[in-house]
Amino acid sequence: MTSVSSVPISDPEAPVKRIEQYTALVMQPHVHVAQDRDGIKVNLERALRMIDFGVGYAWELPARLVVFPEYFLQGVTTPGKGEHGIDSFMKKAITFDGPEIAALSDKAREYGLYIAGGGVVEKVPEFPDRWFNSAFIIGPDGNLALRYHKWHIPASIGLGSSPHDLFDEYSKVFGGDIRSLFPVIDTEIGKLGTMTCHDGCTPEVSRALGYNGCEVICHPVALQEIEGVSPPWDFWMFTRRTRAHDNMAYLLGSNWGTVDYAYYPRAFCSGNSLAIDYTGMVMRHAPYPEEQVLGVTIDIEALRTHRSRCNHNTWVDLRTEGFRQIYEKPIYPPNQFPPGRPPRNLADKMGPVREVFADLYGRGRFTPPAGLTVADMPDVHEARVRAAQARGTLRKD
Repeated sequence: MTSVSSVPISDPEAPVKRIEQYTALVMQPHVHVAQDRDGIKVNLERALRMIDFGVGYAWELPARLVVFPEYFLQGVTTPGKGEHGIDSFMKKAITFDGPEIAALSDKAREYGLYIAGGGVVEKVPEFPDRWFNSAFIIGPDGNLALRYHKWHIPASIGLGSSPHDLFDEYSKVFGGDIRSLFPVIDTEIGKLGTMTCHDGCTPEVSRALGYNGCEVICHPVALQEIEGVSPPWDFWMFTRRTRAHDNMAYLLGSNWGTVDYAYYPRAFCSGNSLAIDYTGMVMRHAPYPEEQVLGVTIDIEALRTHRSRCNHNTWVDLRTEGFRQIYEKPIYPPNQFPPGRPPRNLADKMGPVREVFADLYGRGRFTPPAGLTVADMPDVHEARVRAAQARGTLRKD
């Protein structure tokens, strides 16, 4: 499998070729939380079988794109007695030139598919002291067409490194511009990009993909029911409909169906995988915690026609000058975990949050609860972390 090439830019002088409708498959698999690389085999074999099923079923309008959820190969652990530190994650970390991705590449070649997935616990040779939460798209030639390292990793539940955690050094290796950080590939089935789980909870990553021309956002997630995936809150649905609408792009959101891990409820990540069109309309939805394959028709020509119209065009009326101050000063500061200093556990990962709270309250963005001052607020979060460690619900090592 060859490495990722630079993103091709469309030739403005060349006539655009028509893209016929095709089927995209959104996978909602059962996931086993692996303890090491051997444990990945169960998930990989299941993923390959689900591809066989979906491609076989969609024989009339052939499948060209498959999307798997975050951590579909290795699983993931969360705070409490089930939390794993960095050493445990490194035991099951893989590289993109290993046998696991090779098996998916073979399947992509077999059926002429683009296969997307996320949450790969990846070892990166340039930064061997840590792992990255990596998403990918494999092309129908079996080559790795796109690799993306998750940008917005929530400090409270996400241990992998974001490019932002070592931004200066990361940028020297992989590039620090918007096209390098949030890549989009121009393919015979449309312009494809990916964002992972928490990336979709705020507008910036999807907006970057939209800026880079993305037409189909492949969106792997491992969203837990305890956070509110299902109604009545259902933040998963309304935020992702908004991301699709605001960028006039399809969004294919893939979540776990069920999980095999003694510490978790079986419906820990409770399904609700979905497909949303470029207007924000829900096309398919699996509102239950079970395995499923969703088949949805992708019509790139209809999307491109929609984008050509002025009315309700969310890019034509974008007036950026009034918003520059939001981003002139960092909120979560970069380079908090440089080379040689990876985050060891979740409490360690939350260390910079003290500075973030000090800044947000200091700027007047947040107002303290009654009886507290602005100066108190950074200590409030830190006290919660220490109390959780004392109770044993956050790791100390």
